[in-house]
Amino acid sequence: MKHRGLRAAAALGTAAALSTACTLFAGDDRGEGGPTTVTLATHNSWVAPQEVLDAFAQRSGIRIEVRKEGDAGELTNKLVLTKANPIADVAYGVDSTFASRALAEGVFVPYTSPEADRGPQRYAIDPQHRLSAVDVGDVCVNIDLTWFAERNVPEPRTYADLADPTYRDLLVVQHPATSSPGLAFLLGTVAEFGEDGWQDYWTRLKDNGVEVVSGWEEAYTQEFSGSSGEGPRPIVVSYASSPAAELGQDGTPRTEALLDTCYRQVEYAGVLAGGPRQDAAGRVVDFLLSQEFQATVAPNMYVYPTRQGVELPAGWAEVAPLPEDPRSLPSEQVQANRERWIDQWRALLG
Repeated sequence: MKHRGLRAAAALGTAAALSTACTLFAGDDRGEGGPTTVTLATHNSWVAPQEVLDAFAQRSGIRIEVRKEGDAGELTNKLVLTKANPIADVAYGVDSTFASRALAEGVFVPYTSPEADRGPQRYAIDPQHRLSAVDVGDVCVNIDLTWFAERNVPEPRTYADLADPTYRDLLVVQHPATSSPGLAFLLGTVAEFGEDGWQDYWTRLKDNGVEVVSGWEEAYTQEFSGSSGEGPRPIVVSYASSPAAELGQDGTPRTEALLDTCYRQVEYAGVLAGGPRQDAAGRVVDFLLSQEFQATVAPNMYVYPTRQGVELPAGWAEVAPLPEDPRSLPSEQVQANRERWIDQWRALLG
């Protein structure tokens, strides 16, 4: 969703020129020592308009060096493993499925942004304010509407439908140990079926031919028929906002998110412990929560802004509404059980 909507596709399509580490700054050096460089570690789906980054640099004297570190799960793992010698000053993209691990490992320091009370506090996860919510990208099952219409097959609607023989060999999901949406989908099944029922549900999915791949990009752009039209499977785990990127030339939706299968996923930013530029890193967090940056997240990363009053792109209310009642689990329950649930899932799926 942190990601993170159709963020990886946006990254591939509109920002292919961005390298793994790039410096974003325009304007003259500020002060005797020149501009301050702040390194931002983020996920591979980061996309931001150059002019917005340049304006921040000119205004603040802070240039942002971006390091893309894989999926949200990979990003979190790297932040934990390097916490004694941080790879960056600030991180964005640790999501609610992995945030409890980063907090338990002491990856972030407390920082309360003056922008947080404009809406992000609704998604606060830590009383010490070590993480600030930047965007919401609920994970949901998506379907290829054209595939079902052409074959006169009824569309699935619920978790239970996916295990019905009608949908044998049609679903592709991501591995929960290597993919943020994969983990979110697993957590959604735990929330739906409970501790006593989720493993039986996954056994039925396995018997019904579910395919598991390593990450979102492989699932959505290679296996799903609704994106390229060439994938073999018309049901995929993606995001509530993904259909906004799949409109036909006449503006009609080609895909749909099943709102009864959504799990709430929030992406956070925070100042890394041990970083030498924590004051400047805090200003970068402020920027990520600002009206200026928040207005870019929906059209560029296909996720919902956390700041109140930010206008969404035209049509989102119809084709990509934010789910009103997504599944969720308390962060302390996720932290206490995440690795056990993943291990149990591995034992079931192989």
